[in-house]
Parts: sequence; structure tokens; C-alpha cells
Amino acid sequence: MAWIQINTVVKEELAEPLSDAFMEVGACSVTFEDAKDQPIFEPDLGTTPIWASTKVIGLFDAETDSQAVIDTLVQILPEVAAKQYKTEQLEDKDWIRAWMDQFKAMRFGERLWIVPSWLEPPEPEAVNLMLDPGMAFGTGTHPTTALCLTWLDQNTPTGLDVIDYGCGSGILALAANKLGAKSVSGTDIDPQAIIASEQNAERNQADIKFALVKDFDSRPVDLLVANILAGPLKELAPEFDRLLKPGGTLVLSGLLATQAAELQAHYKAIGIQLDTLETKEEWGLLAGIKL
Repeated sequence: MAWIQINTVVKEELAEPLSDAFMEVGACSVTFEDAKDQPIFEPDLGTTPIWASTKVIGLFDAETDSQAVIDTLVQILPEVAAKQYKTEQLEDKDWIRAWMDQFKAMRFGERLWIVPSWLEPPEPEAVNLMLDPGMAFGTGTHPTTALCLTWLDQNTPTGLDVIDYGCGSGILALAANKLGAKSVSGTDIDPQAIIASEQNAERNQADIKFALVKDFDSRPVDLLVANILAGPLKELAPEFDRLLKPGGTLVLSGLLATQAAELQAHYKAIGIQLDTLETKEEWGLLAGIKL
């Protein structure tokens, strides 16, 4: 099926209204892109990152009258003039296959692989997690997820009780399970994350309990892994302290490397010594022991 896309660049405050307008005139989907290479490292929880200069793209069937769409958009949102819109013809191809071809099996450490379900594992005897890209964050492509997966491979949680706090897709919980953990549980504030995690656990035949944070209840464990953001990691320090056994290990990621020292000092004040710092690109991972 052939497609066209209609796009324009707007200021931050017009991005959401324009997205709504695109959907009102029949767009199949609307996406945002950064128009001026402005990184957003730590958006607020539960928000969609929007840049100061945002490219808004509406996708339409190729038979759509683009000029009629633009005329209607101008009526709905007169702040954006007709001449600001661009229409582009997209190549007619199998978009599902093209999307699938972007994703390859990835290895972390020595024996841990993340493999899209439509591919055969490159090393069948390795520890293979079958995981597809989806709505919940976490397929191993982000540096913080990669840091956590590599740490788990190098520090095998065999026989340990483990919590994945902020589980996203459940990828870290699955890794801990497949690497020999005694028990694994996961939690997140997002209902979609719980659904995705449960589906991924079922696909990988993994016995893992997932629950929303408000419903999550756990005895103290040997290992807690949290790949979130620096702000929540700081706020959650008392909760992580409660959930860890004395001598238990805490692994934190989702932080920028430049934020590591502040977090180390914050956790040291409550008796958790985070001595290990691993970095990948501008991101960091901290690991240490509850004294």
C-alpha cells in the first residue's frame, strides 16, 4: 500500500494541538521528531518528550487529497499557515518487513542474547531471551538497558531473589530469571509495562510475578535492579533500602554519568555503598552493597 506524509515544523506549544488536528482530518498515525538536534535526557514520568522545535508528521493513504487536508488543518489551527506544510510521497513497500529488518539479535556480555521472536538464536546454547520491540521501553538498544544486561551477565544472579523495579518490558527480570535467579518479581507505575512484561514472561516460559507499584509487595531480596531516571532513583532510595537485605546488591541505571557522584553520596548517607560505575556513551550504571 502506498502512503504520503504531510509534515511541518512548529514550536513546542503547537505540537500537541497539531497532532490532534492531524488525527481529526484522518491521519493513520502522527509522529514527532526533533527538528533541531535538541537532546531530552530526562523527561518527566508519564510525559511525551516534545522539543522546542518539533517536526510533526501525519501519515495518510496515497489517495488522500493532500491540499484538502492542509486547507482543513489551517481552518482547525490557523497559527500554522498552509505554505508551512510539506507533502512527501513514500515508497510503496512492505513496511512491516522493513520495520522487522531493523532489529537484529544482540549479545550482552559473554552468553546473554536478546533475540526478536521472528529470528533464530545465533547461539542456541546461549541464554536467549525472545523479545519483540513494543510499546513498553526496553529491548536492549538503549545504553542503560545494555549496561544492566551486561552487568547481569557478568554478575550472574544464580540462586538469588531479585526485583526489577521499573520493569518496562520486563527485560531485566527475564535476564535475571534465565541467568539462574531463585525468584524474580517486577514492578512499574505504567499498566502497559505490566501487560508487556507478563506477555514477554509467557513467551519465554519464565515464572515472574509483575505488579503495579501501588500493588507491589515483596520481602527483602538479595538483588534489586532499577533502570529508571536519576530523579526517581534519588526519591526511591528509602524504598530500595527497605527492599534490600543487609549485604544485598543494588544496581541503578537510567542516570547520566555526570549524575553518578550525587547519587553515590545520597545513597551512602543511608548505608548503601555504590562503588562500581560503568559508563556507555553519556549514560551510567552504579552498583554496590547495602552495608
